[in-house]
Amino acid sequence: MAGRDMHTSLMEEPLVKQLALAHEVFWTNPHKTNEAVKNSAEWEEEIAEAEERLLRFAPYIASAFPETKEADGFIESPLAAINDMQKLLEQDCGEALPGRWLLKCDHDLPISGSIKARGGIYEVLKHAEDIAVKAGMLKQDDDYSILHDERFTAFFSRYSIAVGSTGNLGLSIGMIGAKLGFRVTVHMSSDAKQWKKDLLRQKGVSVIEYKADYSQAVKEGRRQAEQDPYCYFIDDEHSRDLLLGYAAAGGRLKKQLEQMNIKPGADEPLFVYLPCGVGGGPGGVALALKLIYGENVHIFFGEPTHSPCMLLGLFSGLHDGISVQDIGLDNQTAADGLAVGRPSGLAGPLMEPLLSGCYTADDSTLFSLLYKLRASEHKSLEPSALAGMAGPVKLYQTKAGKRYMKEHGLNMKNAVHLVWSTGGSMVPSEEMEEYSRIGFSFAKKMGRQ
Repeated sequence: MAGRDMHTSLMEEPLVKQLALAHEVFWTNPHKTNEAVKNSAEWEEEIAEAEERLLRFAPYIASAFPETKEADGFIESPLAAINDMQKLLEQDCGEALPGRWLLKCDHDLPISGSIKARGGIYEVLKHAEDIAVKAGMLKQDDDYSILHDERFTAFFSRYSIAVGSTGNLGLSIGMIGAKLGFRVTVHMSSDAKQWKKDLLRQKGVSVIEYKADYSQAVKEGRRQAEQDPYCYFIDDEHSRDLLLGYAAAGGRLKKQLEQMNIKPGADEPLFVYLPCGVGGGPGGVALALKLIYGENVHIFFGEPTHSPCMLLGLFSGLHDGISVQDIGLDNQTAADGLAVGRPSGLAGPLMEPLLSGCYTADDSTLFSLLYKLRASEHKSLEPSALAGMAGPVKLYQTKAGKRYMKEHGLNMKNAVHLVWSTGGSMVPSEEMEEYSRIGFSFAKKMGRQ
């Protein structure tokens, strides 16, 4: 915090009092502007470069990961209608939740099964390209499938990569890094699931575990990497390359929406709900979509009640200068991918004028939604990925959400509600069954089984 007086003043705010009590809230962002994205030309150029780089790497990805061959080496997920889930939630609420509901299925992304495959894999690929080109081993007009050759694996084995992670980012970086030949170390927080640690070790990745949370794992990973000139540290809190990897999803989503005859505009507003941890993943997606659709897209981030770091950073204006522990929260949640106490110093300020708002969801809500989505749509997500699913209901049912829709004069009958799923397909079946059992128990207690 910036001082004791500021801390005292902030704790007197009604919203912060609710956050400190770990209550569910829905907050609309008063800092959002109607102006174009700042430095939009620069961002558009960098995102285009990221898209071109992924295109260059597609032959390698198709060669190294057979599950991507059918998609020609592109790491992409389908966009699916979730009509049955919409109807189920309408029954729960006892009222209509109008519009068209879609699920962006990043839980089914190939290689590492989460949205982190976008940013994490992209930054590793960019680093590999940079050092291979510098060494004279690779030219940008080469067929990048040659990177699967043993000589490249031997070359990359001279270098190491490190990252701090709650789980999914570490999985993405570990799997692509090890495949290329890098020596990879993932510094894992106490929140990380054991199966994720085990899977990384099976892939030849070194995993260092910490009793502390995500911030400490990142800090220690950064410190150790600084001592090794051949080690490249991927900084989830500040990496522009990670954010650009996530942003590459924007153009692809635009094509998917067009294939479904969806063209966001004044009469067909697009609402996007993204789970948020440190903020780089949802921040990259949000940036790209605001560049494409401007005021016709309304983006909300969902966080656990015990880890609302982005909401707190935006509301206070302190961004990474404040943590959830500063207001007495423990940062403990079953949504391990979102168990982050302090937001990204890059994503927070970037989102301040772009984001429509943030909301929080209790673990019981996440588990209940997990069970319902699995029962209604046969889609299996991990708890953190359900933070997006809570968004449309909160928009329609909270005073702040109703006020937002009224103030913007939106035609909600034609609205498109796009829930961004972020992980789940790699969860072991026995663990997913346990998630579902827990979800059923919560749904039953709420009278919504």
